[in-house]
Amino acid sequence: MIILDFLQDILTEPAFLIGMISFVGLVAMKSKFHKVLTGTMGPIIGYLMLSAGAGVIVENLSPLADMIEHGFNITGVVPNNEAVVSVAQEILGVETMTILVVGLLFNLLIARFTRFKYVFLTGHHSFFMAALLSAVLGSLDMSGVEIILVGGFLLGAMSAILPALGQKQTLKVTEGEDLAMGHFSSLGYYFSGIIGKLVGKGSKSTEEIEVPEKYAFLRNTTISTALTMVIFYIFAALVAGPEFVSGLSEGKNYLIFAILAGLNFAVGVAIVYAGVRMILSDLIPAFQGIATKVIPNAVPAVDCAVFFTFAPTAVIIGFLMSFLGGIVGMLVLGAVGGVLIIPGMVPHFFTGATAGIYGNATGGRRGAMVGSFVNGLAISFLPALLLPVLGDLGFTNTTFGDTDFATIGIILGQIGNWIGHTGIYTIVGIVALILIIPSFMSDSELAINNPEWEE
Repeated sequence: MIILDFLQDILTEPAFLIGMISFVGLVAMKSKFHKVLTGTMGPIIGYLMLSAGAGVIVENLSPLADMIEHGFNITGVVPNNEAVVSVAQEILGVETMTILVVGLLFNLLIARFTRFKYVFLTGHHSFFMAALLSAVLGSLDMSGVEIILVGGFLLGAMSAILPALGQKQTLKVTEGEDLAMGHFSSLGYYFSGIIGKLVGKGSKSTEEIEVPEKYAFLRNTTISTALTMVIFYIFAALVAGPEFVSGLSEGKNYLIFAILAGLNFAVGVAIVYAGVRMILSDLIPAFQGIATKVIPNAVPAVDCAVFFTFAPTAVIIGFLMSFLGGIVGMLVLGAVGGVLIIPGMVPHFFTGATAGIYGNATGGRRGAMVGSFVNGLAISFLPALLLPVLGDLGFTNTTFGDTDFATIGIILGQIGNWIGHTGIYTIVGIVALILIIPSFMSDSELAINNPEWEE
């Protein structure tokens, strides 16, 4: 059990995973000791900076959500991945940890021997998916070696297939940088990109928004983020009222608290950007060693926040429009008598921002706005549909907040309930065919959906 706990801590900590990958790549390239040291430490420190910035963002989004819920008198379910996982750990802790380890091994084997050469490096999301798989498969009476092998295979397969699905869009986002999306809300991002292509013809990029000279300071991403969020926080504080906000601010003036929260949010975003730049400067060169020596042509699939620096303006637009979509989704659910899914600030910021980036890459400003709005609807309706499945497992009043978790959970749960283990093994067979068939379609050794793969 101690070994499992140790492995869980290693594998669920993306900083260590990225550091290990960089280390292996640099050693494979026979780099000098000082380059191995700096090339390993750089991505670790960069990811810790990214995590620290994300922590500042989450810390300041929490009171914003409280103010909005109180100000508008909203009660319901707030999707929260961490809450579901904490319950799953109490019920299926060993299964979750073992599926996580086996899933990582399957991901590496799939990347080595198939065209799906994507190595998933976002460890905490792998952990969340392992928890979802153990919960759903456990509810279908799978146990022991069966649940570990089936769950581990599905985790490893999804870790390779989902980054591949949207790789062409991702390359547009990164302007050719050899990165993939390693975040289990990817279906929402890719759909945003599709919507952007449909609605954004002729629309200029969010990053080309013309700013008059007297407002030139708005070109500074940190300043523009701070001003936007301060306005947002002040509005929420005014709606909630000084008496309620004083309980959150520990006696500090409610408007001063709102202003500081908005400014601290911008600080968190700035730290994330700095961490991302540090990760990319060391990880990409080191990963070439993996791609040439260990897993030929491997592509790193990284956290969604890594993509924020490619379109900083789309980040804020995406967050706001996704949140608006969440509000509309909540109202629709209320009107039809469904469970109210209260827009969670954390999923709407991170997934909404990324959906905005993908929508902008394919459809400019209109794509960013419409794509992220639809993402907001998706992370309202899908968690609501998943809630009954998780409720049956004892996870009442909590649900996952990201599109991939909800989609996979709903599919496995429904098919498993209809035709039992036969249905699950049918899914496993279909997934295996998806992984194998591309190997017979081309002699190329490049990753599938790399543009050169089709040539």
